[in-house]
Amino acid sequence: MENKPIIHNPQHEQDTLRVAFISTEVAPFAKTGGLADVASALPKALSQQGAHVDILMPLYGHINTQAFGLRKLASEVQMEVPLGYYIEGVGVWQGTFPDSNIRVYFISHAWFFERANLYGDLTTGQDYSDNAARFTYFSRACLEVIKAFDLKPDIIHCNDYQTALIPAYLNLVYQDDPVFEHTATLYTIHNIQYQGRYPRETIDLINVGYENFYPTSPFEYFDQVNFMKAGLVYADLLNTVSKTYAREIQTPGEFDHGMEGVLQARSKELFGIVNGIDYDIWNPATDPLIPFPYNHDDLSGKIENKAALLSAFGLDASPDTPVIGIVSRLASQKGFDILGPCLDPILKQDVRVVVLGTGEARYHDLFNWIAAVYPEKIGLKLTFDNQLAHLIEAGSDMFLMPSQYEPCGLNQLYSLRYGTLPIVRKTGGLADTVRGYNSKEDEGTGFVFHAYTSEALLSTVNRALETYRDHPAIWQAMRRRAMQEDFSWETSAAAYMDLYYKALRKKGVERY
Repeated sequence: MENKPIIHNPQHEQDTLRVAFISTEVAPFAKTGGLADVASALPKALSQQGAHVDILMPLYGHINTQAFGLRKLASEVQMEVPLGYYIEGVGVWQGTFPDSNIRVYFISHAWFFERANLYGDLTTGQDYSDNAARFTYFSRACLEVIKAFDLKPDIIHCNDYQTALIPAYLNLVYQDDPVFEHTATLYTIHNIQYQGRYPRETIDLINVGYENFYPTSPFEYFDQVNFMKAGLVYADLLNTVSKTYAREIQTPGEFDHGMEGVLQARSKELFGIVNGIDYDIWNPATDPLIPFPYNHDDLSGKIENKAALLSAFGLDASPDTPVIGIVSRLASQKGFDILGPCLDPILKQDVRVVVLGTGEARYHDLFNWIAAVYPEKIGLKLTFDNQLAHLIEAGSDMFLMPSQYEPCGLNQLYSLRYGTLPIVRKTGGLADTVRGYNSKEDEGTGFVFHAYTSEALLSTVNRALETYRDHPAIWQAMRRRAMQEDFSWETSAAAYMDLYYKALRKKGVERY
């Protein structure tokens, strides 16, 4: 029988499962989207499950080190990162995650990270031209920091393409390093569309040699270097953020973005775990960012929040007029192509629509145009505003999320908790979390359509508006049902803990 290293029952602190959680954005330090919320809430939930979690992320220029109480660390070990022909140093700052004892290690590099934004120029919508170098550096720097500060992770949990090189480095560069001998990797796909595809010369930056770059190799995709593909091949286990999305991305077509073959080859090692939400933050009964708290037993505060929301957008309406909320990144993935033709027929009705978000210029133009046509019916703020996002969830009657695809989605989960019934397409995490209204069975928590067409979307919006207007008792019952759904991180974190142990067993490490 093969001798396996044994790690005893983690009832004692020295035997606690240790996780290095690596992400390029973590709220409240840096955020562009849902990844930051996940990277904030999941480590806290893992800690509550008994894991010891350290977070590693870049120190971006906008992060106020003084406000967050960060301190610069010195290491007895000289940390160096080869990057092509150059050797880069590594600076490290440390802080504590708010309201926890979770340590956060910030990788500091003035040239790569002291910029206005995380991934690109928001004014042009273009990624930074040196992102390949930035995230190659970050991936290897994280491993050097883990070594220098003796973090001793059992699991390195990588997220999205920006960290996908870490499993490859562990297999190709650090394979004989005793520090990582018993360390397993989990790679989480939050959105398979964004893969980190770069020119073939990028292999020089990565420093793994052209012998690892050839047709169908782990790094190669149509003669380009593909960061995500390397993570998919080399990580011990894979997961994505809903069971339906895990199935969708293995099917050739609109969801896989060319990775179906790689994923099918690892189908037994690919899992779906739906994201949770942090009910300490997203709870209408305790939310400090909304003016009037409420719960499923007393919805009176929701009516008052609706008035406050309309006022914030400069709109006027009776309390009975339905309000549809949209909080979104304005991108094609989110379904705005099929929404565009629906806006005029929707807004001809007695309805108000409020929109918050930023993104592609064409969708800015779309909403600016419709707001000029119906200034009394649509409120528009093309910006990011966390407090206003909370008010939209609290004050709207419905939340519109007609995504073309959606790995998990968080806003529909917020909406359920706030009694704001989601209108969604049956895809990915939306299919896993919103139960469509069934008038015959009097069940459901929202309104769901299947076909990715304007006709299907408009029909479903009209059905929701009709239910709101003509069946108030049914609407209130759906609201209360939605608010009592449980999408807390506790269940999801337990599933991640199970995956961590599976990854360790796959590597030959047993925990008893």
